[in-house]
Parts: sequence; C-alpha cells; structure tokens
Amino acid sequence: MAGYPEEAPKVGQAQELCWEKHDHYLRHLDDDKESLEYMMTEHLRMGGVYWGVSAMALLRRLDDQRRTDLIEWILRCRDPKTPGGFGPNVGHDADITATHYALLVMCIFDAVDRLDTEGLVAFISGLQQPDGSFAGDRWGEVDVRFAYCALSSLTILDALDRVDVDACVAWILRCQNYEGSFGPVPRAESHAAYVFCAVQALALVDALHAVDLDRLGWWLCERQTVSGGFNGRPEKAPDVCYSWWILSALVTIDRAHWIDLEKLAGSLRGLQAPKEPGRTKKELRCGSSATRA
Repeated sequence: MAGYPEEAPKVGQAQELCWEKHDHYLRHLDDDKESLEYMMTEHLRMGGVYWGVSAMALLRRLDDQRRTDLIEWILRCRDPKTPGGFGPNVGHDADITATHYALLVMCIFDAVDRLDTEGLVAFISGLQQPDGSFAGDRWGEVDVRFAYCALSSLTILDALDRVDVDACVAWILRCQNYEGSFGPVPRAESHAAYVFCAVQALALVDALHAVDLDRLGWWLCERQTVSGGFNGRPEKAPDVCYSWWILSALVTIDRAHWIDLEKLAGSLRGLQAPKEPGRTKKELRCGSSATRA
C-alpha cells in the first residue's frame, strides 16, 4: 500500500512521537463544523469522542472546560425512546456501541454518577438474544462487537447478573475458527478487530480458559508484517488500527513477547506526518473522516 514503508526504520532513523502536534490536532478536530466530512460523520461522533478523549488523557491534556462540555453533550445524546441507551449523536437512535462509548468516556471523566445506571442496564440487557448473542440496536443485527460492548458495560455497572453470561460465552466460542481466531459471527472469516472483541469479552467473565491461547497467539503474531505494523487478515496491507486491536489482545492472553515490539513502535512513529499536526500519512491520503469518527 502506498505510503507504508517496505521495511521498518533503521535504528536511529525512527522519529520521536510528536506529542504537541498530536495534542493540537485533537483539540482542533471539531473546529470546522460546516465541512462536508464533519456532517458525513455525524453518526460516528460518540466513537470519535471516546478515541479523542482517550488520546488526550494519555497525553495528559484534558482540561476542565472540555470535560464539562463533553459531559453535557453526552447527556444530551441519551435516547428518550429507550430505558437508558445513548445514540452516537444528539437526536440519533440508541445503539449498544454508542452506549458503551458514552459510558467509557463518563468513566474517564469520573462522572458515572450523572448517568441513569438502572436505565443503562435495562437497555443493554434487553438486547440479549435467545442464543446468547447481543443485538446492536432494536433492529436486531448481531456480532461479537456487541457482545463485548454488553459485557464490558455490565462489568463497569456491576450488573453481569442481569444477563445470561454462560449463553453469551457459548455464542462467542461458536465464532472461533479452526486457526484459533474469531470472526464476527459463527462461520465467518477471522478478523483481528473481532478477535480483540472476543478476547476482551471472554477475559471480562473469566472464560479465556476455553480458548487455545497458543494457537490464537500464533495467528495474531502472524499479522505482523515486514514494516513492523499489523494487518487484520492474511495477505492484507497493514493499518495502524490493528496495532491496537492485536497488541491489546496479545497483552490480554500474555503473548505480547511473541512479537517484535521495537519494530512495531518504529513503524507507528514512522506513520506520523510531522508537517501536518498530529495526522498520519495514511490519513493525508484518505482524508480525516476516519479520525473524526
């Protein structure tokens, strides 16, 4: 893929992380609210807020005014047509992914007490299906992402007893394929992002013992490419997002030492575009809609 190095940067050539430029980029993402890309990603805003807030928290750049503004915005995203679910933006229908993101941001801001936790639990538990899976919203689509969002949210809310955890675990395990990894639904192709969701969901309910962690670990390790970055499936180009999904999964199953961490870090630093504050080379080719999501 154009823009990705064929090899990892040599020792001494990898640039440093551009802290100030990343901070500047994150702070000014929402400046142009009349742009086409801002309007086209309106339905992805809650996810964008979570990733932006998480990054700024890691950079130690969150301030009280931004915290106050975002808390009030999140509260306005609650869908009154549901017991307590949140939509991805003000006036949008609630879904389990946006609800999970909203809860995570409120945790970062230490503001969970501002939420109707009983309403949240009722909304999430009401999305469990007879086979143990979880739907993403009232229209009924299911996949392993929604199971992860449900178990993560209910763990935070101390309400796992409100759903059938055993049935959910059994359904997630049906999403596992012969090579040890996971697809979005049973009998679907394995994909690194769904592996992350399955692994974290199982870890939250102490069910990782049901997985062959060595086989899964090898599949994840084989996603590391010559550049040091990861692809999401065999024979695909690397993408920076998989560095998070895969490394997180490897850490959870205690197999992170199976990959070349130094090469991965060099690859990530090399994807920065220093002349454009906080933006990656891939984003400059494709536009910034992905990060604004």
